[in-house]
Amino acid sequence: MSDASGERASVDVALIEDERVLELVLNAPKGNVLTMRMMHELRDALAAHRDRRALKMVLLRGAGSTFSYGASVAEHRREQAPAMLEAHRVLVRDVASYPVPIAAMIEGRCLGGAFELALACHFLFATRDAVMGCPEVRLGVVPPVLAVVGPHRMAGAMAERLLLTGTDLDATAAERAGLLTAIVPEGAEAERWVLEWYARVIAPLSALALREATHAARRASGLLAALDGPLEAAERRYLERLLPSHDGNEGIEAFIEKRRPQWTDA
Repeated sequence: MSDASGERASVDVALIEDERVLELVLNAPKGNVLTMRMMHELRDALAAHRDRRALKMVLLRGAGSTFSYGASVAEHRREQAPAMLEAHRVLVRDVASYPVPIAAMIEGRCLGGAFELALACHFLFATRDAVMGCPEVRLGVVPPVLAVVGPHRMAGAMAERLLLTGTDLDATAAERAGLLTAIVPEGAEAERWVLEWYARVIAPLSALALREATHAARRASGLLAALDGPLEAAERRYLERLLPSHDGNEGIEAFIEKRRPQWTDA
């Protein structure tokens, strides 16, 4: 499928399960990198179906064996970072405030901005070999959404450890932390298994009641409030402190050039 410019779209969009489930598939080899273009496509797809009265769930997953390697490292460069951060913040807000539940199906790697996006979803499913996390601190920068949303979605100590160390989180640890709705059983086909869960748990419910419950849960949790002032403050500090710094640019360039960063601690 191509977009209006004739380029192949990086998100596959389909209505399935009697048009009650909107399936969004990140499909941009290699790694389903969450570029600004992909973020805009996701926002457009969500907006196009937001008012569909019969809709009961959105299923977000990655094509192939990887959910997403995360936001484009190249778009973290000084010239593009402000626009990238804004596009990501707006997308995360759209997901967090969506009127029906969004389920992220995580296979393989789900890193950086993609993990932050998954944290904004209502349900998280993962295969046993899934790996999640935000390695930004290793690149000399910080993941603002994890800093703000992480403590709302998992134990504060775990969110802080992920933020400060950039270490990975496997599916077993994520389940123990209460982050996952379920781990897909060994040998099961992930998409089909999640849709079977939907058929058992979500499909029998009223679409109207689901919308009201989703609205109530997200406003009572404090998550949406955190995605306003606190997230904007975190991004403003990123732009004011990290973007002009040596280390905030050195880590990005070193990653792109496949070399060890030379930190100056400034």
